[in-house]
Amino acid sequence: MPQIDIHDKTVLITGAAGFIGGHLCRVLLESYPQMRIIGVDCLTDYYDVRLKHERLAALEPFGERFEFVNGDISDKPTIDNLFARCRPSVVVNLAAQAGVRYSIENPDVYIKSNIIGFYNMLEACRHYTVEHFVFASSSSVYGTNSKVPYSTDDKADTPVSLYAATKKSDELMAHAYSKLYGIPSTGLRFFTVYGPMGRPDMAYFKFTDRLVKGQSIDLYNNGDMYRDFTYIDDIVHGVGNVMKKSPEVGESGAAFKVYNIGNSRPETLLYFVETLESCLLKEGIISKPGKKNFLPMQPGDVYQTYADVSELERDFSFHPSTPLATGLSKFAAWYKQFYSEVQR
Repeated sequence: MPQIDIHDKTVLITGAAGFIGGHLCRVLLESYPQMRIIGVDCLTDYYDVRLKHERLAALEPFGERFEFVNGDISDKPTIDNLFARCRPSVVVNLAAQAGVRYSIENPDVYIKSNIIGFYNMLEACRHYTVEHFVFASSSSVYGTNSKVPYSTDDKADTPVSLYAATKKSDELMAHAYSKLYGIPSTGLRFFTVYGPMGRPDMAYFKFTDRLVKGQSIDLYNNGDMYRDFTYIDDIVHGVGNVMKKSPEVGESGAAFKVYNIGNSRPETLLYFVETLESCLLKEGIISKPGKKNFLPMQPGDVYQTYADVSELERDFSFHPSTPLATGLSKFAAWYKQFYSEVQR
């Protein structure tokens, strides 16, 4: 695989105020003192904007090495002007409208950001040559696939949400642009990512909020459902490694590759919740375990989902190493600090 020396390059990261984007910017700036990052985000109010400002605040100590642009990737002139001015060598597109359920009620924003915005990024990479285009896909592309672990060799043509359909569309468009215009492109299908400064719409964050409010938690199939939880530091380390090696031209004639990125060691939801409770109790965030409603499996639920990451392990030495208890402890400590400061 072609190697890319990123240590003194200009890198463009969209979704820079997002969960993964904010952490990725910080780790790259810490690891590569000569790197310059242009971070783009439109700071939507899909969830609490204070979290996005918190992530950006963590990047202020890097001074001029990090430039924040408050912009929308669906605005073509904004993206074209940015590429013309900054000439990034590597582009990491993490900007997207996330959330499966939200897409049912607000489809327009998914087409605007995940389709039109993604197209604008590809067009910019076409006209301003980049060494590597890395983009976020999602495990949701596997849709109704019942085979586990999920492999990139599995079919992913039965999406069950508009969000999943847009992510699969992104993969297809990126492949076409790679084939037509020689843009080395790598897609990453993220599985459940958790950690400090995370997204409030994710299950572990919602569980925490309910426990803090003394509300009960619903556990379907009596909590006997397996999910792939990956700590943010492990994810960011993996993305950073992917940035440094672009794919070779494959049988299709495109320098294009898609990988799963997840923990590949699923845990039961019951164990996850019990571990989360233990961490929240230790921090004094809650005073007692919450009530759990043990319910039967719901129609459409999948018993277990997790990633086959053997290709990522082979090509990038990806080995997630953060135990669930360690990651949730760090989340609990951050949650306590952040929301105590917010309430002052």
